[in-house]
Amino acid sequence: MTGISIRRAEARDAEAIRDIYAGENAYSGTLQLPNPSLELWEKRVSNIPDNVYAFVAEVEGEIVGNLGMEVCPNPRRRHVASFGMGVKDAFLGQGVGSALVATMVDLADNWLNLLRIELTVFVDNKAALGLYSKFGFEIEGESEAYAFRDGEYVSVYHMAESKPINSRRGHLASLFMVHSENNDDELLAISFALAE
Repeated sequence: MTGISIRRAEARDAEAIRDIYAGENAYSGTLQLPNPSLELWEKRVSNIPDNVYAFVAEVEGEIVGNLGMEVCPNPRRRHVASFGMGVKDAFLGQGVGSALVATMVDLADNWLNLLRIELTVFVDNKAALGLYSKFGFEIEGESEAYAFRDGEYVSVYHMAESKPINSRRGHLASLFMVHSENNDDELLAISFALAE
């Protein structure tokens, strides 16, 4: 589908986002509950923390998708983010999810310098598994009976898209080389430590 535009979510989008998660595919494919309240979504969208990046997808002015990415606030995991998303039932399979994930990956890779993006997805959500795989996400594990959905326990896969750590170390070493040109012994020690 052409004509999909992505922008940051705003407080005025609460009702449209609520409508996305009121759709059967959205609430059964996420950890949301049926019949979400407008008040709940008004609170969520009007008070987005600094470490959360919330997006909406629009088609001809109608909000048809939502994605929220949270950068881990723990100082030792600030290189990691996780996300959740939903697409309006009538717009499934039309590229809305791809547009949202592409926007998130671009932000993570090119602006936030994140090394890892994580997600959890129900094992029977074939469309989502295909979408995430297309963007390089790989299954790292499975949790049985992870959530209760429509009268039964359902398992999930834990997936992640990550950058090789060694390439990051090489990048750090090159930064040190630029800033440590005056002390060759220090430069050599730092470079070897980072290359290990």
